[in-house]
Amino acid sequence: MALQSYLPLLMFVALFIFIISGFPVAFTLAGTALLFALLGSAFDFFTLGDLSFIPPKVFGIITNFTLAAVPLFIFMGITLDKSKIAEDLLANADLVLSRVRGGLLVAVIIVGTLLAASTGIVGATVVTMGVIALPAMLKRGYSPELSSGVVAASGTLGQIIPPSIVLILLADMMNVRVADLFAGALAPGLLLVILYCLYVVFKLILQPELVPAATFEPGPQVSRWQLFLKLSVSILAPLFLMLIVLGSIFFGLASPTEAAACGAFGALLLALVRGRLSKTQLSEIMVATSAMTTMVFTLLVGAQFFAVVFRGLQGDQVIVMAITAMQLHPELVLFAVMALIFILGFFLDFFEICFIVIPVVAPILVVEMGMNPLWIAVLIAINLQTSFLTPPFGFALFYLKGVAPPSLSTMALYRGILPFIIMQLLVLVSLWAFPWLATGLPAYLLGR
Repeated sequence: MALQSYLPLLMFVALFIFIISGFPVAFTLAGTALLFALLGSAFDFFTLGDLSFIPPKVFGIITNFTLAAVPLFIFMGITLDKSKIAEDLLANADLVLSRVRGGLLVAVIIVGTLLAASTGIVGATVVTMGVIALPAMLKRGYSPELSSGVVAASGTLGQIIPPSIVLILLADMMNVRVADLFAGALAPGLLLVILYCLYVVFKLILQPELVPAATFEPGPQVSRWQLFLKLSVSILAPLFLMLIVLGSIFFGLASPTEAAACGAFGALLLALVRGRLSKTQLSEIMVATSAMTTMVFTLLVGAQFFAVVFRGLQGDQVIVMAITAMQLHPELVLFAVMALIFILGFFLDFFEICFIVIPVVAPILVVEMGMNPLWIAVLIAINLQTSFLTPPFGFALFYLKGVAPPSLSTMALYRGILPFIIMQLLVLVSLWAFPWLATGLPAYLLGR
């Protein structure tokens, strides 16, 4: 009986060892599950017939109407990336804020927010701003730490500001409506943006030497009014998609999947109008969308293997019994879960954390302890966002380092992102202390 209790825990140990060894996560999930299914069967702890639950679960993923929004949002984000909307936004915002000390830093945060609300793809946003804004800031004498931190952190806003792929997956796993989770994540996401901007402003007030005085001028032939007009026109594209996607979802005009389809069509239309939709570009968009979608759904399938075997070995009951025996306060259990997710973010991608940890901890927090699933989902989403910034395996750091000028050292990048990780944790604590930050807007929209 003791071995049966330890077997589910050994599954996690084996899984992390295989992942750290470099095996593909999706196949590691399925392979570890099958290995422990055979091991459990040898000791009569597991019935191989329980594996018959896997095909219906996989078919359920394929026919899940909500998850159909994932490839559509991916398509929309990649299309917008190819249409160079981010480049136009950054260029025009830079011109408008050229007379403000550190104006380009604020421009990067604003553009990151707009891209998050219209694309939601972290890699594309970080790379785009790393290629365009970071070299310009370093060339003008901006602090490498502050510049790289702003670019990396702003690029990760697509994780929490809807429409976000991780929010769709969390909604499905936590059994909450996507529209509610989108609405719940909006206030914390905007709070994060405000904190970023305030940090930059006060940092430059206290240490003005980090950024040189603004000397860049757009030229005498261009008036301020013309610059604001150019910026307004460039902002219209992401605002157009935000209204189509988020507006239709929040006001009940369309389901998330229907809104994603409209957004994908709108992105194609914008690219076509801007003359940036050739046959070659369309082919690249479709190939990139297929590759990313395949990765996400292969992980989902692998996670089903792992979940079926883990529950077949009564792993969920083992964890619940262990927590019950320790008589831990629910808040302490929540703290332990959040700490675990944060620590795993140093080593694992947010997809991997989602598919490994959430199916195990969600029933404990929601079913056993009666916590609000919407609130828990937003807490997890904010926590997962830090995994893009925490070294050594923060993906935003990899993306930025790959396109940054050689003069930017790895240690400068790590020092630069540290304050933004702290700000994300402050938002996490604020959400814990004031749950209405996540539940208020969904309740208001539901009341309407």
